[in-house]
Amino acid sequence: MRIGFIGLGAMGRHMAAKLLRAGHALQVNDVLREAAGGLLSAGARWAASPAEAAKDAEVVFTSLPGPAEVETVGLGPAGLAETLASGAAWFDLSTNSPACVRNLHARLAAQDTQFLDAPVSGGPLGAKDGRLAIWVGGDAATYARHQLLLECIGDRPLYVGPIGAGTVAKLAHNCASFTVQAALAEAFTLGVKAGVEPLALFRALRQGALGRKRTFDRLAEHFLPGHYDPPAHTLRLAQKDMRLALELAREANVPMALGALALEELERALQRGWAERDARVAMTLQEERAGVSVRVAPEALRDALD
Repeated sequence: MRIGFIGLGAMGRHMAAKLLRAGHALQVNDVLREAAGGLLSAGARWAASPAEAAKDAEVVFTSLPGPAEVETVGLGPAGLAETLASGAAWFDLSTNSPACVRNLHARLAAQDTQFLDAPVSGGPLGAKDGRLAIWVGGDAATYARHQLLLECIGDRPLYVGPIGAGTVAKLAHNCASFTVQAALAEAFTLGVKAGVEPLALFRALRQGALGRKRTFDRLAEHFLPGHYDPPAHTLRLAQKDMRLALELAREANVPMALGALALEELERALQRGWAERDARVAMTLQEERAGVSVRVAPEALRDALD
């Protein structure tokens, strides 16, 4: 297959190399020609512009820093829109904005080109090893037609929904990731400053219930099905645990901004009379604030976990 690939940075160069090794003909472009050195040696052809990379290509991939770069590469001078053929598909692997991808989808639909948002997760090492999640939004038939091609660069392509859905999933994922990262930083500074050696603390936390099961798998037990009775751990006990943790933090002079927010949320839930329900019932307060119900049927959850 003839493929154009634009953006050969820490992620892009590895994904392009995977496509090349799979036997596809690549036309590559980057703001720095030297970024393409290894790919050119392996048989890729240099394109002087995004438009040249897209010329006669059946599929184009972009892996760029953000919305501004994607719009420029797509719609700017010597951009992809100038030469993308009717019936071609453009998969944007960047972490983008929903507004940007929906705009590009609408603009390119007029020339019979399918634009799909397909952000990836797994980092440079995952890109090198081919162990990437790829979350795709856009035309379902176009995704199905190119699923095997996506599997050349990532082991977990997933169709998420209409245009923009892949980007929304990626932003939600990264929001969760960096929030958990901040919470873990609080927890570890609390534990170490209160007297536990770092490796011993790591081993202890990893051995606990939270450490033994993947975070998102745990959501299937209570939050997603909306099952909070009977409780696995009561809200009353959770509030007590968080209160004690925050007391320890004050004694050790460790700031715990996220911990304080978590305690406030548990206390709000207690005020609803939910003391003997599962502690995860506090998560429904955010559903109320957002005006949305996050529910999945138990049988669908079983299928997803399998």
